[in-house]
Amino acid sequence: MMDSVTRFAMAQREIGLALGEPPTTKGYTPSVFTLLPKLLERAGTSAARGTITGLYTVLVEGDDSNEPIADALRSLLDGHINLTRDLAMQNHYPAVDVLSSISRVMDDIVDENHKQNAQRLKQALATYRKAEDLINIGAYVSGSNHRIDYAIGMFEKINAYLQQRIEETVNFEDSIAQLNDLFENNEVFPDPNNSQ
Repeated sequence: MMDSVTRFAMAQREIGLALGEPPTTKGYTPSVFTLLPKLLERAGTSAARGTITGLYTVLVEGDDSNEPIADALRSLLDGHINLTRDLAMQNHYPAVDVLSSISRVMDDIVDENHKQNAQRLKQALATYRKAEDLINIGAYVSGSNHRIDYAIGMFEKINAYLQQRIEETVNFEDSIAQLNDLFENNEVFPDPNNSQ
């Protein structure tokens, strides 16, 4: 575990500037972007001795996830979990923004049912977020879009699933069972014309 890659990059920037390297994006020197892959790729698979999982934290200024270090790390890592101030201010903990978080290895390590239900959760949450302004000001008319109706019906259940009190423990199997319970039918957005 490394806390934080951003501080490492800032320290290397200072060294680079002191050695006369030209500043590039947001003042970071080229040596910063040369060292990041070397640092991060120490974790990973080894044919002879197993694997090492690395957990790295990245601090961003003003919630700017496109800041140079965060942007460079996204291209190097197998996934990222994005914590947002907005969710934390809503007392939603852990403050993980599921829609902006990703795992590139998920398809290789979970079963098909888990993968489909995770996709269903993200689709319902994305649909709700897209229509959230209309919903909040009362401009959305129930029944005008069955996808939005479905997302509205699922929103509180999804939020409850995504939150966990600090003293609460849930093992992986129970978490997957709870996810499966959220999406018992097979359709992500039920077709109102389908009477089944």
